[in-house]
Parts: sequence; structure tokens; C-alpha cells
Amino acid sequence: MVTILSFIFVLGVLVFVHELGHFMAAKRVGIRVLKFQLGFNPTIVSFRRGDTEYGVGALPLGGYVKMAGDTPEDRGTDAEGAPTGKPDEFLSKTKWERFQVLIMGPAMNLILAVLLLALVLYQGEEIPVFQNEPVLVGAIVSGSPAAAADIRPGDRVVAVQAHAVSTWESYWTQVLFALSSESSRDIAIKILRNDGETTRTLTTPSKKPSALELPDIGILPDIHPFISRVNPNEPADKAGLKADDVILTVDGERITLRQQLMAAISAKPEVPITIKVQRGGVEQSIAVVPAQGGCTGVAANVGCIGIAIGERTKTFKPDVVEALTTSVQKNVEYGKLIFQTVWGLITRETSPKQLMGPVAIAQMSGESARLGWIYLFSLMASLSLNLGILNLLPIPVLDGGHIFIMALEGVARRDFSLKVKEKMLLAGFVALMMLMAAVIYNDLTRISWIEKLMPWR
Repeated sequence: MVTILSFIFVLGVLVFVHELGHFMAAKRVGIRVLKFQLGFNPTIVSFRRGDTEYGVGALPLGGYVKMAGDTPEDRGTDAEGAPTGKPDEFLSKTKWERFQVLIMGPAMNLILAVLLLALVLYQGEEIPVFQNEPVLVGAIVSGSPAAAADIRPGDRVVAVQAHAVSTWESYWTQVLFALSSESSRDIAIKILRNDGETTRTLTTPSKKPSALELPDIGILPDIHPFISRVNPNEPADKAGLKADDVILTVDGERITLRQQLMAAISAKPEVPITIKVQRGGVEQSIAVVPAQGGCTGVAANVGCIGIAIGERTKTFKPDVVEALTTSVQKNVEYGKLIFQTVWGLITRETSPKQLMGPVAIAQMSGESARLGWIYLFSLMASLSLNLGILNLLPIPVLDGGHIFIMALEGVARRDFSLKVKEKMLLAGFVALMMLMAAVIYNDLTRISWIEKLMPWR
């Protein structure tokens, strides 16, 4: 129930804001609005105020604003067949006025994305101390693609696949994007070494990382996690581990991030492991035998030793102006990544399996709602940004497609015939349906029992 209600709330807000943008712009330029509906037909609740009918549809997957004279068929004609539209009809307005109506839907989604993320940022958060620092390599995982490509500690990464990275946050974003390929591929990493630039080519494995494995290529910052709490009478406590111990290695493997430590411990339930820690500036090795399940917060089939893991963080607590400014900056960065993803789909560098549809959005909405409103609003900000940008793509049927057709008419200095527009819209509709089919297929394959019925996957 939480998932369903969260999905309706998230999608309802995003669609309402989008259609409200079209509605307000239409009213501002003097267009008569016949209907404003949230959700698709059949209409289950409606009322009329003035010229406009306001309604709620039974299918909460979209909405629409019906304007007078928004298609040639809705306009009257004289004896010679020429259109005789009224001044308050959509097609009677100038291209500039129609552009304002079309652009305001996506624009409202972009504004909503900025406001929601600013609200989330304003609450403040604890972030890793290195997150916003330059990508200075602190360690290389033995046997990793980075080790094979001769990337060394002290190198500074400045670009991934020709995309500039200035912080660890942007670096990991680009690496995750590059790793979205379904098979082995080469990744170009540009580094600074001894004041000179050089590019190293890494071959990534086709094996996808598990939920506990670090989705990376072996380049790590110069940090270590620490033990924030030791549970009494559990393996770590019995072995002599203490709070504030800094974890250096597990069985000789350097540990840099929390995920690494979790994966290293979970990989050997009931098998003795050696953990090297730093305590009071002194290094020492301690033998621990992970338990098979039974630890708080750890799955029953995952070995654990009874510790809480911490990482060095710093507090980010912006004021209102700084929250808005940071939100704009982050939305610009995320927007670039969306365009990068779209281009990757066109060039087949990005797997279409990264696309998500209603089922995946519903699952994410439910999970976010259970974690709290900050996670839910963060998800809404991301989805609103996606909705706003994708609606601006020059695909007929979408807002951006209608704007694109008007721009072509402006360049040609004449309006296209109805047949030409119908063909363009049909092509856009077919492309959109193909995209929807791929998205729905991806959604279905994320459901385990359905995936088992698809042996060709």
C-alpha cells in the first residue's frame, strides 16, 4: 500500500506541476482552456468553473490540458476551406505565444527539481570528507583494471571517457555511467602525473558488481573506514576490536570504503580473517571469525562480526541562498548526465536496460517513502528533472517536438501542411511507443518471477 500511495503522490505532483505550467501560460496569453485533467480517462471526478472543466482520471500515469483550437480539426473553416479560428484559440496565437505555452510545462518541472533539491540540501547532511575534493589517487586495488593500466597512487584523474571530472563525486558518477555497458569495454582515463597529462585505457570486466561490491575500476581515495561501535559478545568484541579502530586491511586487502569492508567480511562466513587496524597510531593485526547471520541489520545469509562501520565525514549545512545555488549547480550537472545518457542510447554506448518505467518508479517511490521524506523528495527532484528535460527533446508528440516543428516552420517562413505534420507526429508516436515498449520490458524483467520466464535474457 505504501508503494502504491507513494507512486500516486510522486507522479501526481510531477504531472500536476507540468500541466499547471501549460495551463497558466495558456491563460496568460489569452487561450481558452476547455479541460484541465490529472490522470487519463475515464474521468472519475470533475467540476466546471468558467470555461474550464477540471477533472481527475482513473489512470494516474499522466494528465493533459485541452485548449480550444489546438488542432486544425477543432477550428472552423469558411466556404473556401480556410480556417476561421477565434482569437482565443491556440492556433490563432502567434508562434511566440504558442512557444510560451509549450515551454512552460517542462520549465515548471525544472523549477520544481531545483526547489525540491534545495529543500533537501537545506536540511544539511554529513558527506565524506573527500567527496568534493580533486580526484587524487590514494590507492589502487590489486588486480583491478586500474592496476593493469598502470595508474598509480599520486596520479590525479581529470577525465573519464573525455568527460571532465573535478571531484570524487563527479568521478564516480562518470565511472558508473561507463560501467553501464553490458559487456567488456575500454574506458579512457586521463590523468595528471608529474605535471604532464597522459591517458590510460582500462578494460572493464563484463561481470556486474553485486550489491556489496564497490562498482569501481580500482581507483580509491587515501582514506580508511573506522569502527564506530562494537556490539558486546559478538565476534569483533571477543577478538579484541574496539571503537575508533581504523580498518587498514582485511586478509592483506587494503580497505578504503565501507562497501569494501562489508564485502570482505561477508565473503568468508565462519572462516577466520585477519584484520589490520590502526589504534592510537599503532598498527596491529587481529584474527576474527565472522558469524553466519544473526547480527543486527545484516542479512541472515551474510557473515558478520558485530560492528558498526563509520567513515570520516564533514557537515554541510547551507543557508537558503547557498541551498538554492547548490541545487542549481547539481541540477545542471545531473542534466548534463541525462543528455549524456540520451546520446549514449543513440550511439549504443549505454545499455537501454538502464531505462526505468512506471513499475521501477513505483518501487523506488515506496522504498524512498519508507526511508523518509528527504529521500522521497530527492527522488521527486530527480524524476522532475528527467521529465522536464526529456519533454524538451525534439521528438514530435512531446512538447519539444511541437517546438521543433514550429522552429522549422519559422525557418521555412511558412506553415507545413496538415499531412506533413501528421506524418511527423506519427513518426514521433512510433518512436515513443518503441521507447515505452523497451521501458516496460525492463520493468518486467526487474520482477524476479517474470525474469525466470525469459530464458533468452
